[in-house]
Amino acid sequence: MNWLLILIIIGVVFTGGVMILGVATMSQGGNFNKKHGNRMMQLRVASQFVTLALVVLYLYLYT
Repeated sequence: MNWLLILIIIGVVFTGGVMILGVATMSQGGNFNKKHGNRMMQLRVASQFVTLALVVLYLYLYT
């Protein structure tokens, strides 16, 4: 396994974790959601972008 593939796997796991945590806090509501809900979804979008860029780089280099 090469380093780029490991980074892609880490990115997928991180993105999934942030998404699950963000959806869980939104469904419960409360102060934490009011304070951090939007920021968590922004972090999810940013991590998706980085992960997708890594996938495109991997496909460019190894296909």
